[in-house]
Amino acid sequence: MSEFSRPFDTARLPAGPQHLIASPQECAALAKRFLLVSVGSLEADITLNSDGAAVRATGQLKAEVVQSCAVSGEDLPVRIAEPVSLRFVPAQQHGADEIELEAAELDEIELDGTRFDLGEALAQTLALAIDPYLEGPGADEFRRKSGLLGEGEGGAFGALKGLFDRDSE
Repeated sequence: MSEFSRPFDTARLPAGPQHLIASPQECAALAKRFLLVSVGSLEADITLNSDGAAVRATGQLKAEVVQSCAVSGEDLPVRIAEPVSLRFVPAQQHGADEIELEAAELDEIELDGTRFDLGEALAQTLALAIDPYLEGPGADEFRRKSGLLGEGEGGAFGALKGLFDRDSE
Protein backbone atom coordinates (compact mmCIF):
# COMPACT_ATOMS: atom_id res chain seq x y z
CA MET A 1 0.00 0.00 0.00
CA SER A 2 1.16 3.52 -0.82
CA GLU A 3 2.23 5.93 1.91
CA PHE A 4 -0.10 8.56 0.40
CA SER A 5 -3.01 6.61 -1.07
CA ARG A 6 -5.93 8.50 -2.60
CA PRO A 7 -7.91 6.00 -4.70
CA PHE A 8 -10.45 7.10 -7.29
CA ASP A 9 -12.73 5.24 -9.67
CA THR A 10 -13.18 6.31 -13.28
CA ALA A 11 -16.94 5.69 -13.01
CA ARG A 12 -17.32 8.14 -10.11
CA LEU A 13 -15.01 11.08 -10.69
CA PRO A 14 -15.60 13.99 -8.33
CA ALA A 15 -16.62 17.35 -9.78
CA GLY A 16 -14.31 20.30 -9.37
CA PRO A 17 -10.75 20.60 -8.13
CA GLN A 18 -9.54 18.16 -5.50
CA HIS A 19 -7.35 19.47 -2.68
CA LEU A 20 -5.20 16.61 -1.39
CA ILE A 21 -3.11 17.01 1.76
CA ALA A 22 -0.72 14.47 3.25
CA SER A 23 -1.11 13.87 6.99
CA PRO A 24 1.94 14.17 9.27
CA GLN A 25 2.15 10.35 9.35
CA GLU A 26 2.02 10.17 5.56
CA CYS A 27 4.72 12.86 5.31
CA ALA A 28 6.95 10.89 7.70
CA ALA A 29 6.44 7.70 5.65
CA LEU A 30 7.23 9.54 2.40
CA ALA A 31 10.41 10.99 3.94
CA LYS A 32 11.52 7.48 4.86
CA ARG A 33 10.66 6.12 1.40
CA PHE A 34 12.55 8.87 -0.45
CA LEU A 35 15.47 9.03 2.01
CA LEU A 36 14.74 12.62 3.04
CA VAL A 37 15.39 14.18 6.43
CA SER A 38 11.71 15.16 6.52
CA VAL A 39 8.67 16.06 4.47
CA GLY A 40 7.07 19.02 6.22
CA SER A 41 4.11 19.22 3.90
CA LEU A 42 2.72 17.82 0.68
CA GLU A 43 -0.42 19.09 -0.96
CA ALA A 44 -1.87 19.28 -4.42
CA ASP A 45 -4.78 20.89 -6.21
CA ILE A 46 -5.83 18.54 -8.99
CA THR A 47 -8.69 18.55 -11.47
CA LEU A 48 -9.83 15.19 -12.84
CA ASN A 49 -11.47 14.99 -16.28
CA SER A 50 -12.68 12.02 -18.30
CA ASP A 51 -10.78 11.60 -21.55
CA GLY A 52 -12.58 8.70 -23.25
CA ALA A 53 -11.61 5.59 -21.30
CA ALA A 54 -8.77 7.52 -19.67
CA VAL A 55 -8.71 10.17 -16.94
CA ARG A 56 -6.61 13.31 -17.15
CA ALA A 57 -5.28 14.78 -13.89
CA THR A 58 -3.92 18.32 -14.04
CA GLY A 59 -2.92 20.83 -11.41
CA GLN A 60 -0.11 21.76 -9.06
CA LEU A 61 1.85 19.88 -6.39
CA LYS A 62 3.58 21.75 -3.56
CA ALA A 63 5.84 20.33 -0.91
CA GLU A 64 8.30 21.44 1.72
CA VAL A 65 11.06 18.94 2.36
CA VAL A 66 14.40 18.82 4.11
CA GLN A 67 17.09 16.83 2.38
CA SER A 68 20.77 16.31 2.99
CA CYS A 69 23.48 18.08 1.02
CA ALA A 70 25.03 15.51 -1.31
CA VAL A 71 28.51 16.58 -0.17
CA SER A 72 28.44 17.70 3.46
CA GLY A 73 25.26 16.02 4.67
CA GLU A 74 23.92 19.30 6.10
CA ASP A 75 20.16 19.71 6.21
CA LEU A 76 18.79 21.81 3.34
CA PRO A 77 15.18 23.02 3.32
CA VAL A 78 13.65 22.82 -0.15
CA ARG A 79 10.33 24.08 -1.51
CA ILE A 80 8.98 22.12 -4.42
CA ALA A 81 6.31 23.40 -6.81
CA GLU A 82 5.60 21.07 -9.72
CA PRO A 83 2.93 21.21 -12.39
CA VAL A 84 1.01 17.95 -12.64
CA SER A 85 -0.20 16.54 -15.95
CA LEU A 86 -1.00 12.84 -15.82
CA ARG A 87 -3.22 10.46 -17.74
CA PHE A 88 -4.56 7.30 -16.20
CA VAL A 89 -5.17 4.90 -19.08
CA PRO A 90 -6.64 1.42 -19.48
CA ALA A 91 -4.10 -1.38 -19.18
CA GLN A 92 -2.67 -2.45 -22.52
CA GLN A 93 -2.19 -6.05 -23.50
CA HIS A 94 1.47 -6.23 -24.57
CA GLY A 95 3.29 -9.29 -25.79
CA ALA A 96 6.96 -9.94 -25.16
CA ASP A 97 7.87 -7.43 -27.89
CA GLU A 98 9.56 -4.19 -26.99
CA ILE A 99 7.37 -1.12 -27.10
CA GLU A 100 8.34 2.45 -27.85
CA LEU A 101 6.78 5.30 -25.95
CA GLU A 102 5.96 8.61 -27.53
CA ALA A 103 6.67 11.78 -25.55
CA ALA A 104 2.95 12.26 -24.86
CA GLU A 105 2.80 8.78 -23.30
CA LEU A 106 5.53 9.33 -20.72
CA ASP A 107 3.16 10.60 -18.02
CA GLU A 108 0.60 7.84 -18.51
CA ILE A 109 -0.20 5.43 -15.70
CA GLU A 110 -2.20 2.26 -16.23
CA LEU A 111 -5.52 1.92 -14.48
CA ASP A 112 -6.17 -1.03 -12.20
CA GLY A 113 -9.47 -2.00 -13.78
CA THR A 114 -11.41 1.25 -13.32
CA ARG A 115 -9.41 2.44 -10.30
CA PHE A 116 -6.32 4.60 -9.93
CA ASP A 117 -4.35 5.94 -6.98
CA LEU A 118 -3.85 9.66 -7.45
CA GLY A 119 -1.93 9.91 -4.16
CA GLU A 120 0.67 7.40 -5.28
CA ALA A 121 1.04 9.21 -8.61
CA LEU A 122 1.61 12.46 -6.70
CA ALA A 123 4.16 10.76 -4.44
CA GLN A 124 6.03 9.65 -7.55
CA THR A 125 5.81 13.20 -8.95
CA LEU A 126 7.41 14.43 -5.71
CA ALA A 127 10.17 11.82 -6.01
CA LEU A 128 11.00 12.99 -9.53
CA ALA A 129 11.18 16.61 -8.37
CA ILE A 130 13.82 15.89 -5.69
CA ASP A 131 17.36 16.83 -6.76
CA PRO A 132 19.50 13.81 -5.77
CA TYR A 133 22.70 15.84 -6.12
CA LEU A 134 21.60 18.93 -4.22
CA GLU A 135 24.53 20.81 -2.75
CA GLY A 136 24.37 23.41 -0.03
CA PRO A 137 26.27 26.70 -0.01
CA GLY A 138 29.08 25.18 2.06
CA ALA A 139 29.75 22.18 -0.20
CA ASP A 140 33.02 23.47 -1.71
CA GLU A 141 34.32 24.56 1.70
CA PHE A 142 33.50 21.09 3.06
CA ARG A 143 35.41 19.54 0.14
CA ARG A 144 38.45 21.73 0.85
CA LYS A 145 38.42 20.99 4.59
CA SER A 146 38.06 17.27 3.85
CA GLY A 147 41.01 17.33 1.45
CA LEU A 148 38.84 16.63 -1.56
CA LEU A 149 39.78 19.94 -3.25
CA GLY A 150 42.75 22.24 -3.24
CA GLU A 151 42.39 26.03 -3.40
CA GLY A 152 40.74 27.22 -6.63
CA GLU A 153 39.42 23.79 -7.59
CA GLY A 154 35.80 24.30 -6.58
CA GLY A 155 32.72 24.35 -8.74
CA ALA A 156 32.13 23.55 -12.37
CA PHE A 157 35.03 25.68 -13.63
CA GLY A 158 37.45 23.81 -11.39
CA ALA A 159 36.28 20.53 -12.90
CA LEU A 160 36.66 21.92 -16.43
CA LYS A 161 40.13 23.22 -15.60
CA GLY A 162 41.14 19.72 -14.50
CA LEU A 163 39.95 18.24 -17.77
CA PHE A 164 41.74 20.92 -19.78
CA ASP A 165 45.01 20.41 -17.89
CA ARG A 166 44.84 16.64 -18.43
CA ASP A 167 44.15 17.01 -22.18
CA SER A 168 47.06 19.44 -22.73
CA GLU A 169 49.67 17.03 -21.32
